[in-house]
Amino acid sequence: MTQTMERPSARPPESGKPATTGTDRLTTQEGKISVAQGVVQKIAGMACREVSGVYSMGSGTTRAFAAIRERIPGSSGPNVSQGVGVEVGETQAAVDLDIVVDYGASIAELGHSVQRNVKQSVERMTGLEVVEVNVNVDDVHLPDEDQNTPARVS
Repeated sequence: MTQTMERPSARPPESGKPATTGTDRLTTQEGKISVAQGVVQKIAGMACREVSGVYSMGSGTTRAFAAIRERIPGSSGPNVSQGVGVEVGETQAAVDLDIVVDYGASIAELGHSVQRNVKQSVERMTGLEVVEVNVNVDDVHLPDEDQNTPARVS
């Protein structure tokens, strides 16, 4: 027995919005919408930084180079896609994040919050389906010690 799938109707729906084919929100009657990898990187980086408890992003080496680059006059400032790796297909995206967390934050809860916020932001803004958001915690930011605290060992 052979079963065939019907292709969804290409006529515009009653609401006046463009028709989409299946779950693909990026292909309409009017044409195809493509989203660049750099766009997804920036959105994911901004969404990650919005979560309280994320101190910084990137591995130790990239953070060191970024600190040097930011001090150079005329530089473009902080790189919002630092610590963000993405793979973007026609309808799906996968995101890898390298983060530094604030000391005291629950890493498991923070990771879930980051995953949720990044997934929602990328899907809402791009129309891509985010299939995974991998969070790699590279470091813990310790609060600055008080300068007036005497050394315990002399």
